[in-house]
Amino acid sequence: MTSSPPRATPTTPSAAAAALPEADFAPLLMSYVQLSGDIQALDAYARYIQGPWNYMECTPPEEKARLRARLMRVLAELASGERAMPAAPSGELLERMLSACVGQPVPAEYGPLICHEMGFAGAAPLEVTWRKRPAPEVLNAFRVLVIGAGESGIGAGIKLKAMGIPFVIVEKSAGVGGTWRDNKYPGCGVDTPNHFYQFSFEPNPDWSRHFALSDEVQQYLETCAVKYGLMPHIRFGSEVLAARYDAPSATWKVTTRQSGCDEDSRYNAVICAVGQLNQPFVPPIDGLAGFAGPQFHTARWDANVDLAGRRVAMIGTGASGMQTGPSIADRVAQLTIFQRSPHWAVHNPNYHAGVPAGKKWALRHLPHYAQWTRFQLFWASADGLYESLKVDPDWSQPALSLNATNHAFRERLIEHITRETGGDPALLAKTVPSYPPYGKRMLRDNYWYRMLTRANVELVTDAIDHVGADTVVTRDGRTHRADVLILATGFQAKRMTWPIEIAGINGRTLASLWGEDDPRAYLGITVPGFPNFFLMYGPNTNLAHGGSAIFHSECQVRYALLALRELIETGAAALDCRQDVHDAFNDRVDTLHAGLVWSHPGVGSWYKNRRGRVFATSPWRLLDYWNMTRTLDPSDYHFTMPSAGAARA
Repeated sequence: MTSSPPRATPTTPSAAAAALPEADFAPLLMSYVQLSGDIQALDAYARYIQGPWNYMECTPPEEKARLRARLMRVLAELASGERAMPAAPSGELLERMLSACVGQPVPAEYGPLICHEMGFAGAAPLEVTWRKRPAPEVLNAFRVLVIGAGESGIGAGIKLKAMGIPFVIVEKSAGVGGTWRDNKYPGCGVDTPNHFYQFSFEPNPDWSRHFALSDEVQQYLETCAVKYGLMPHIRFGSEVLAARYDAPSATWKVTTRQSGCDEDSRYNAVICAVGQLNQPFVPPIDGLAGFAGPQFHTARWDANVDLAGRRVAMIGTGASGMQTGPSIADRVAQLTIFQRSPHWAVHNPNYHAGVPAGKKWALRHLPHYAQWTRFQLFWASADGLYESLKVDPDWSQPALSLNATNHAFRERLIEHITRETGGDPALLAKTVPSYPPYGKRMLRDNYWYRMLTRANVELVTDAIDHVGADTVVTRDGRTHRADVLILATGFQAKRMTWPIEIAGINGRTLASLWGEDDPRAYLGITVPGFPNFFLMYGPNTNLAHGGSAIFHSECQVRYALLALRELIETGAAALDCRQDVHDAFNDRVDTLHAGLVWSHPGVGSWYKNRRGRVFATSPWRLLDYWNMTRTLDPSDYHFTMPSAGAARA
C-alpha cells in the first residue's frame, strides 16, 4: 500500500528556486536530511517545528532560505551524478526524523508502518501476491462480486485486477464515486487533508485545496477507475437486491435489478463495499410528508431548487449541516437551523486554503517530499491524537473532558467559538457542547460560528414538534416559516448493508443476526456463518478521531485478498470466521471503548446503539489496525473443501 517515491530531480535550478519557498518546511527539512545525510541540520532546525500541522512551525525566514540553498546544492549534485542517492533512514535516525517532522515524540513501533507508507527499500512487502501462481483454469473458475463503486469498491477492484482474479463491480448509480457522487450539497468536501485522503499507491500532487470539495474527490476516483482499467468490469445502474449463500456449491447466489429486470448470478466470494454512510436517514417528524415546498436530504440535493431570496429551514447540525449552512447563508432570505445537540468544530487555517504551485511542484518532483508530507498528515489527523482520547480515571472534571490534554484542547475550542461569535452569551450557550472534545467526530469550522451571527440566520435548539405546509413548529409553541426544507440528518449507519438481503448459512440473514442496531464483525470484515463474504467499512471501522477512511479501506482490501489467496491456493471452497475468534475480538473492542471518549455517558451519537454500545467507531490506532490486517491467520477460520456435503473442518 505504499506510494512510489518520485525519482525525478529538478530539470533547472530556476524551477526549484521558484517552487521551494512555497513548500512546507517540515517535509522539506526531512527531504534535505534524507538526501544529504546532514544530521546536524536535523538538530539545528527541529526546534522550530512545534506540531504536526504545517502552520505549527516558527522557523526564521533567513534560516528557511539557508536550508533551501543547501537543498538546491544537493539536488544539483544528484542531477549531475556527483552525489549518489543515499539509503533510506532506519533505526534511531528514522525515529529521530519522524519525531522532528511532527514536533512530537513518535514511538519506535511506528517504524515498519512508516517504512511502507514512504516506500523505503527494505520494508517487508505488503502487496498481496501469489505464493505459487494458480493455473489459469483455476483462476478463471473463481469469480468475485464487489458491491459498490465508491472508494472501497474501486480500491478492491484495482487489487483484484492486479492479482488476475476475475471480478464484477455492481453499482446502483450511473457512475463511480459512491458517497462523493451522491453528496453534492453546497460546501461538501473532505474533513481529512487530501494528501492523506488518497490511495497510497496513487498519490495526487495536484489537489487544488488542502481539503478538497466533493467534485474534485469524485474526479480523482474516476481517474483511478479509468487508469487501472476498471470501467469494463463495472455494471452501472445495477442494484443488488439479495445475496444468499448456497452451502452445497459454496457459492453466493446474487440477485440484481437493472432497468426493471431481475437477474441471478453466482459468485465464489462477495466484497460488500456499500459503506456505513450509504442510505439517508429521514427523521420520524410529524407532518414531514405534508410540507408543501421543496424538501430534500443533503445526500439527495436538488440543484434545480433556487434558494435565492427564500426562507430555508435546515434540520441538523452535523458534518453535512455545518458544511451546507455557511455555503448558502449569504443568498437566502432567512436560514433557520434546527439543532438537536451542538458539535465541536476546530479551526484549521488550511481548510479553505488552496495548495500553492510551489508545494505541488515539490510533491511531484522533490524526492521523498510527498512521503514526508503524508506522514506529517497521518500523525496530525490520526494517531497523534489518540492518547488525548483516553479516560483518566483520576481526572477532576470527567463530565467536561477526559484528561489534562483533552481539557486544554476544549478550552482552545471555546476560545475560538467565543472569538467567532463575538462572545454572544446566547450563542455560546447554544454552541458549546457539554461533552468532551471528540465525543462525536471532530468537525472543521466552515465559518459556522461566524455564520450564526448573521442577521438572517437563527439557530433553534428547541425540539421540533411537527411540520406544517410551510412551517416548522417547535415544542415551545413557536412557528418558524419556511419555503424550503433541507434535511441534514445523516445516514442509517445502524442498518449496515440495508436494504440488501444478505443470507448466510441456513438462510440466516445479517439483519436478523445484528438486529436493528448491533452490527458486529471480526476486524470489521468477516462474520461467522457468512463464508467468503467480506465487509468494507464494516462495524467498528469508522474513524471518529480523524485519519483517512482510504487508509483503513486499503487495510481491509488487503485482508480480504489474503483470504481469497488462501482459498484459491489451498483449493478450499469456503472459509468461515470462527465464532470464538469473532466474539473475542468484539470483547476487546468493547473493553477498549470503555476507556475512550465515544463511550462517555454524556455523549449521544450515531456511533452508539440503543444500549450504549459503540458499534460504528474503531477503538484502535491506525497502527494497531494496520498490524491486525497485514496478515491472515488461517486458524481464525473454518475451511470447507470442495466435496459434496463436506463438513467444515
